[in-house]
Amino acid sequence: MMLFGQVLLWAGNATPGPKALTVPVTILITASVAVRRRHPLAVGTFVSAAFTTLLLVDGPQTNPAIAVSIFCGWYALSVWTESRAFLVGCGVVASMSALAQLGPNGTLNNAVTFTVVPLVAMLIARRAVRDRQLRAEALAARADLLEREQELRANEAVAEERARIARELHDLVAHNVSVMVVQAGAERHALGKDQESTRATLASIEQAGRQALAEARRLLGMLRRKGEHEELEPQPSVDQIDLLIEQVERAGLPVTLDVEGERVPLPAGVDLCAYRIVQEGLTNALKHAGPARAEVHLRYAPRELDVEVRDDGRGASQVNGDGSGHGLIGMRERVALYGGALETGPREGGGFEIRARIPLA
Repeated sequence: MMLFGQVLLWAGNATPGPKALTVPVTILITASVAVRRRHPLAVGTFVSAAFTTLLLVDGPQTNPAIAVSIFCGWYALSVWTESRAFLVGCGVVASMSALAQLGPNGTLNNAVTFTVVPLVAMLIARRAVRDRQLRAEALAARADLLEREQELRANEAVAEERARIARELHDLVAHNVSVMVVQAGAERHALGKDQESTRATLASIEQAGRQALAEARRLLGMLRRKGEHEELEPQPSVDQIDLLIEQVERAGLPVTLDVEGERVPLPAGVDLCAYRIVQEGLTNALKHAGPARAEVHLRYAPRELDVEVRDDGRGASQVNGDGSGHGLIGMRERVALYGGALETGPREGGGFEIRARIPLA
């Protein structure tokens, strides 16, 4: 733009007047377009004042580069300024336009026309473009806020699920440690008098076990939410999946259970993890799948346990949307605790599927 303005200035008579004035003023007007976004008020008022100077000193100007630069400056002033700066800029533009038209060659009618028309055009541009930009920025800010809130809720859900898992695992660990303490105490009392060294070792084991139980109970108290009472019921296992399926079927969701491989005793944590996966999967299907049927598959392998829960209902779009519901978060945390893998997603032909692979060693 600056080069184009200079070519027109030197090659024709589009910018009359002494070159000592017209050259630097033309350069400044056309160059100011480059910074109109960062300084819209300064550029908008400067181009008006500079152009008025050329009109008063040199007479009418027909350089297209100067005209385009002025329009760019006014547009920047209209669209990229706050309300107070816009009013100040409008005052400067109106003053400069009136001053230019009230000069030696101007008339009152021209002054009114060339003052009102730019202001009206600037108001229209501001209303049409500025308001749309503000709405877009507001929508973007709201989307960012919702994304942050969703991330915060997801983090809170992860913490809540981890605390819940810790509370459940506490019961399993406490049970095993209690058995060790009882067995150590019973064996200590059964020893003869000539086995003092073994008796002392068992007493140390018993004392360490009791201390571990006390510390675990304190830790559990920190994880339990205010007003929450300790559950006295034993933790469920895969042996109770049949009962769970009966409850779900009574609620209206037909379920079939398929077990492959030879059932083997599972570690207590893995046993509870598998049950919770089936429970959450059937709960999701019952709540979100609509009229549907569900299937539960348990596959026992030498080194792992595969758990699959699928339905033929409405699919993933109705089940926690992006797969970030609290139930799925809990399943991911449980499976990750044992070094397993969890996959969730829509099925071909409709429905939703949950697949978990849990190592047994």
